[in-house]
Amino acid sequence: MREYSHLEECVNNLPYAVMILLGTAILALGPGPSPWACVAAGTYLAYGLAGTLWIIVFLCPYCRFHGTRNCPCGYGRIAATLRPREDVECFAEKFRKHIPVIVPLWFIPLLVGVVAAVQSFSWWSLGLLIIFGVDAFAILPVVSTRHGCAQCPQRDDCPWMGRRRRKPTRSKPTPP
Repeated sequence: MREYSHLEECVNNLPYAVMILLGTAILALGPGPSPWACVAAGTYLAYGLAGTLWIIVFLCPYCRFHGTRNCPCGYGRIAATLRPREDVECFAEKFRKHIPVIVPLWFIPLLVGVVAAVQSFSWWSLGLLIIFGVDAFAILPVVSTRHGCAQCPQRDDCPWMGRRRRKPTRSKPTPP
């Protein structure tokens, strides 16, 4: 099993962190800077941080990487300081239960950004919205599935990777 350095863990968390920071900026700009936009941005940022903690506390204890340096994002080591290891056979069930808690983080900035673009268009806001979309819906999933998930011993049981697993290719018959 591969062990990850602190630097690699930081790099693996970078797309999520960028998504949260871009989402915060989109909400802060909103249809126009206002006290409510600042409150929305602060709430979104807190939600992004709380979502990470939620996963660490409620999902990571069921992962085989709990308490090891084998977790690509480092959550497994953090989780071990907060909760004891639980039954790893429950991972898929816990994944289905707890991942939906953070899913709105991908869509809140999009909704606010589209509304803002319609109400008061600015190239700056549109640029942030496009960068957010590329990071949240392309870079983050690719980094997760090609790197972290590819190394995961639970990828066959995982609801996320189970949907993405490649179907076996048929081998061509060899000519006689």
